[in-house]
Amino acid sequence: MLLAPSILAADPANFASALDLCAEGGADLVHVDVMDGHFVPNLSFGLPVLEALATRSDLPMDVHLMVSNPERLLDRYLEAGAAWVSVHWEAATHLDRLLQRIREGGARAGVALNPATPTEVLVDVLEALDFVLVMSVNPGFAGQRFRPYALNKARKLASEIRHRGLEVMIEMDGGIGADNVRQVVDAGVEICVAGSAVFGHPDPVAAMAEIRRNGRTERA
Repeated sequence: MLLAPSILAADPANFASALDLCAEGGADLVHVDVMDGHFVPNLSFGLPVLEALATRSDLPMDVHLMVSNPERLLDRYLEAGAAWVSVHWEAATHLDRLLQRIREGGARAGVALNPATPTEVLVDVLEALDFVLVMSVNPGFAGQRFRPYALNKARKLASEIRHRGLEVMIEMDGGIGADNVRQVVDAGVEICVAGSAVFGHPDPVAAMAEIRRNGRTERA
């Protein structure tokens, strides 16, 4: 399991310390939620913030573009240091073209699916992906409760990926913590995004350790 703490849940006045905690806790990625106030109601990080985060940390930046017209600023996010980029299926008119641009820009290409979006929409594009981001909450707000039916979506995706012999990872974001991470991993999720469960905890490093411990499987 890869762990991607969501910087959105950290203290915005002290992102440098949050990045240090991610490194100390053994995070694999730093999840960066970009919101435009249009595709989702809230506004969040723009290009200068991503560039500062990428400069400050050696951890790969996992950039989730919750924006309308993601093609408009995609190249600039790649230049700013995005190592993983997910765009929303619901927001992308020319998805295949976007995925190609992400890969040509040197990043891993992913598609995010809202809770109400079925996995079947990816049937023709799955081979062009490095990962799928399954939203287990509605995008746009931190601290929401986990929606258990997201587990079935992950299972369906994992089954299809195995059936087609693809190397596509499944990421999940929303309401994941030490109490449910084992269910998430058992459903086929390989990258777990955790925001409030990490940065809302009195000891974020201990929280990351507990999430990892609880997410371990017994596979041989």
